[in-house]
Amino acid sequence: MLKDGMILADRYEIISKVGTGGMADVYKARDHKLNRLVAVKVLKPEFRDDKTFIAKFQKEAQAAAGLAHPNIVNVYDVGDDEGVNFIVMELVEGITLKDYIKKKGKLSVKEATSIAIQVSLGLEAAHNRNIVHRDVKPQNIIISTDGKVKLSDFGIARAVTSNTITSNVMVSVHYSSPEQVRGGYSDKKSDIYSLGITMYEMVTGRVPFDGDTSVAIAIKHLQEEMVPPSKYTPDLPFSLEQIILKCTQKSVDRRYNNLSEVIEDLKRSLVDPQGDFVRLAPLSDHAQTVRMSQEEMNAIKEGSTSQNTGYTSSAGQQEQQVLYDDDLEEEEAYDEDEDEEDGISSKLEKAMTIGGFIIGAIIICILVYFIGTAAGVFRFGSNRDETQQVEEQEPTEEAQEPTEDEEQVTVPNLLGKTVEEAEEELKDTGLGLVKAGEKASDEYPAGQIMEQSVAAGEQVGKHTTIEYTLSTGSAALTVPNVINQPQATAEAQILDMGLQTTIENNYSADVPAGNVISVSPEVGTAVNAGDTITLVVSLGASDEEVTVPSVGGIPEEDAKATLENLGLTVTVETGSSDRVGEGEVYDQSIASGTTVNAGASITIYVNRPGDASDETARLDPDGSDSGSYSGSWVCTDSLRQPGNYEGGPVRLTLEQDGQSDVTIVEGQTITFPYTLNVAGADGVSDGTVILSEMVDGNYVERASYPVTFSQAQ
Repeated sequence: MLKDGMILADRYEIISKVGTGGMADVYKARDHKLNRLVAVKVLKPEFRDDKTFIAKFQKEAQAAAGLAHPNIVNVYDVGDDEGVNFIVMELVEGITLKDYIKKKGKLSVKEATSIAIQVSLGLEAAHNRNIVHRDVKPQNIIISTDGKVKLSDFGIARAVTSNTITSNVMVSVHYSSPEQVRGGYSDKKSDIYSLGITMYEMVTGRVPFDGDTSVAIAIKHLQEEMVPPSKYTPDLPFSLEQIILKCTQKSVDRRYNNLSEVIEDLKRSLVDPQGDFVRLAPLSDHAQTVRMSQEEMNAIKEGSTSQNTGYTSSAGQQEQQVLYDDDLEEEEAYDEDEDEEDGISSKLEKAMTIGGFIIGAIIICILVYFIGTAAGVFRFGSNRDETQQVEEQEPTEEAQEPTEDEEQVTVPNLLGKTVEEAEEELKDTGLGLVKAGEKASDEYPAGQIMEQSVAAGEQVGKHTTIEYTLSTGSAALTVPNVINQPQATAEAQILDMGLQTTIENNYSADVPAGNVISVSPEVGTAVNAGDTITLVVSLGASDEEVTVPSVGGIPEEDAKATLENLGLTVTVETGSSDRVGEGEVYDQSIASGTTVNAGASITIYVNRPGDASDETARLDPDGSDSGSYSGSWVCTDSLRQPGNYEGGPVRLTLEQDGQSDVTIVEGQTITFPYTLNVAGADGVSDGTVILSEMVDGNYVERASYPVTFSQAQ
């Protein structure tokens, strides 16, 4: 254990211990080189002499270092200081999902779905880099103080070059997939299974399989059916339950193929909670319950007892783990004679089973024949009249169909009700309810029933199914302002409106990683239900530097493309200028030639005559009056620094009411912004101020500003 105040690699000062895991301890530390707080994971002393564990530790760093995603804890550095192996990571202030679940008991549907989407996004990024986490669980998911969800501890992750991995794996048995438990292999679908177990725990407050020992839990993952989460959470939406059940199928072939499919269904579940859109692959003919052999059982027991290790999460709870060893030497892992014996035994047992079924079927057929003959059903050699001597009987009074009056019910009015309210309304009527679709409606808010297949008041037979159409809200939707919101929060808000989302990523020096930089179409734009909104999500600041070009006099779209291709985040504002054509840029917030980090924000000002811009230039006074002007009309606007200004002496001139070259300031270096009380012509409410900069002894025009005048009080 490291002591507080110790310094690793002449750089990282240990502040305090914050957690411990199966392989390493985690410390809060200060990076003196960059003056920031970090998390330092240090390999436990008992493993430092073990080359296998050191290699695993280094692989963790190498795998995680290649991942850069808002929903993954970033790895900054890896090193070795006098035998102390360590990894430096992003310090995330917050709470583990495990502790959060314990605190709340179970999470709301929207909260659980939002967390699941964020974890899936991070996990998808890892899978796209061919990295399998292999230990997805609430203890390895951190909810930061600002609401971001990050996946941590790729402690047993491994870059894969094939479909499966066989390796020495330490996994948390409560969240381990059947294939991990069996010790055979783990792949991307194993992570999906563990994610499903995590979702199960979020919505129910409990894990689906528990027991006194890790072996007992492992066997349940292999052989027991999962209790549907709706048993513990009756109001759980149907679609979310189906997503969880699909993720946790024991057969890998019946799970989701990838995280993209999981994310798509999770987003859809927010819009259509009761929708029946999750499709489970049918069971194969051979996909029957598999019983473990005694050899497999012994292997699991031996793996858990001989190599079992305790795992203490960052929250301090003891978590059971099982170490399954698959990396045996070739002569130990494979015995040809034993394999053949097992194969023969298995084939004989199967043959005997099939033979027993055949014999049983023959006996049943014989019994049916004799019983049928005795009853007169099978009568060979008889004439046609004899074989048809069957008396038709009228049904007894008890067997008769109920009367029409008994079967008729009145259809209630479901319009304007939520699905839950409609189900409650139909509870005692015997009528069924099924969703027919969704439509926009100006009359009914989103989530209310706007149409029903059978009108209210009609008489229908009992057990009739009523189809309903659900409102998605008004067709006159506008893009909400989700700028600078966490991605999951922004997506949930947009999806709740009946809109769809697509994600793009960009660097930003101004917007924190994981938050929305911009949306397309722009905020406030009118859209229709079902339209797709593009969210540009920040990857954080970039170390790459770019030089800002001049875009003055360039059409808006061309200017945006030029700047965005450099990795800059562009904001457009409008105003009036007679120095450039309509729709062209007349100013920029960052001067050309300035070096900035990729992702920096820049504002361009586009000429649209008649537009009132919040950034309309205002001139600050120096106290100079304009000669013959009376001073009863004054301008108190402010001067904004033009993007191409280089810091030299300036000349400010006013053009108004047919007069020109009225000098306000000349030959002075000014500080932006400042305010000047400029007198104007009586009764004239507007004018233009020209800013010129001294360059090589001559004034060069840099910007023009439309200004306004008002009568002095």
